[in-house]
Amino acid sequence: MTHHHAGTGPAGAGGTALRAVGGLALAGAAALAWASLVEVRWYALREVTVPVLPAGQEPLRILHVSDLHLTPGQRRKVDWVRDLATLDPHLVVDTGDNWAHLDAMPDLLHALEPLLTVPGAFVLGSNDYLAPAFKNPARYLLPDARHVPAAPPVELPWRELVTRLTSAGWVDLSNRRDALEVDGRRLSLVGTDDAHLDRDEMPAAGGPDDVRTSDGRSPAVDLHLGVTHAPYRRVLDAMHADGVDLTIAGHTHGGQLAVPGWGALTTNCDLDLRRAKGLHGWPGARPDRAAGAGSSWLHVSAGLGTSPYAPVRFACRPEATLLTLVAP
Repeated sequence: MTHHHAGTGPAGAGGTALRAVGGLALAGAAALAWASLVEVRWYALREVTVPVLPAGQEPLRILHVSDLHLTPGQRRKVDWVRDLATLDPHLVVDTGDNWAHLDAMPDLLHALEPLLTVPGAFVLGSNDYLAPAFKNPARYLLPDARHVPAAPPVELPWRELVTRLTSAGWVDLSNRRDALEVDGRRLSLVGTDDAHLDRDEMPAAGGPDDVRTSDGRSPAVDLHLGVTHAPYRRVLDAMHADGVDLTIAGHTHGGQLAVPGWGALTTNCDLDLRRAKGLHGWPGARPDRAAGAGSSWLHVSAGLGTSPYAPVRFACRPEATLLTLVAP
């Protein structure tokens, strides 16, 4: 009599393979459900200390918000952003991509309302100017995911947004310089418009808006901040050459889809993957450590939202950051 043992012949091997494929499919479905239903709304506050102030100064708190990509009806995100005011920041920096829908202005202004009572500075991102359009989500994994849309993009009411923010007292740093008195400190600021749309133009140093000019009348500044939406290398190099102490940027979404233990798969610009989010040195050779001699600080936010056409996050929670600046 011949005995057949399950799993030892072709049929058994096929069954094992099918079970493995089935297991992978279930794992993939679970990961997609987590990414699209849970993590994308699991907002996180990160707290980072930056040793950048002059010796002897008290800490300075900067709230960095970015990439809300707000659409109507996102009540939980709106409430979470409003609650950030309880952190009592000295300064708010908004690095753009605030909305993703023509009708999002009321919700966006409601979300930012408590923060607009605090001194603030902002730049715009590509999705502040143009509503997002559908594209193959796989394109996002390319090193630089810019593309030519199939249909003309829809322009958002960005001029009204700029007017609303500046009327509340926030300074627009799109290709310009400005200065703020914050908690008894004088800050000089420089910003660029969105490099992802090639709108960036570094404002010249030493002009009338550069409060660091040594004309004998301008007061000394305690900190020089750079602000931009998309952290392209050309912008970061220009900021570093301008002598910024800290550059603040967004745009990358931290990769949005990350591999646990590895990190981001893309930055959606020419920034290296290791700097996809968090605090690093630029152009320091050790981006995972202190800025070091010859480098300035760079903070990149993973942001709070996603394109409405790719509403998923995995191993990369949506975030805002409280940066506490201290003396070394």
